[in-house]
Amino acid sequence: MLRRIFPRSCAVGASRLGGAGALVALLPLLAAPALAAQSAQDDPYGNWTGRLVTDRGACPDQTDSVLQIQSDRLVFSPGTGALTLRGHPDADHKRFHAQLRLTDASRRPLPMVFEGRPDGDAIAGVFGTPTCRAHIVMTRTASHPWSNLIGR
Repeated sequence: MLRRIFPRSCAVGASRLGGAGALVALLPLLAAPALAAQSAQDDPYGNWTGRLVTDRGACPDQTDSVLQIQSDRLVFSPGTGALTLRGHPDADHKRFHAQLRLTDASRRPLPMVFEGRPDGDAIAGVFGTPTCRAHIVMTRTASHPWSNLIGR
């Protein structure tokens, strides 16, 4: 069977290394399940990115938003990156809530809220302000695969 999958490498490995050549040829296949992404509920820690999709109003949907989850805090930065909403993850990782409360020029409250939940290997959420409502699906960042592998 190995010769069908790796015809050249098994023949060379088997002749030079004996049974060890077959093991070396199978290592990438054996390691693949270990590197598979865990669900967002089982391992939410790390950096997540996605683009807001405006449902109503004017939202910062031109650039990616970032969600960073650590064991004791979470930070959501909507599209522009100029503001950060802060919160704390719940113990069972079923809900991610972050908020920022500012005041506008007329001294009225200007709340900003992100509410997310695990959705398979992604985090789905809603971002809202008095002038914006948007939804988002965030995935783990690909720029730091080792950090994502160990959940940081």
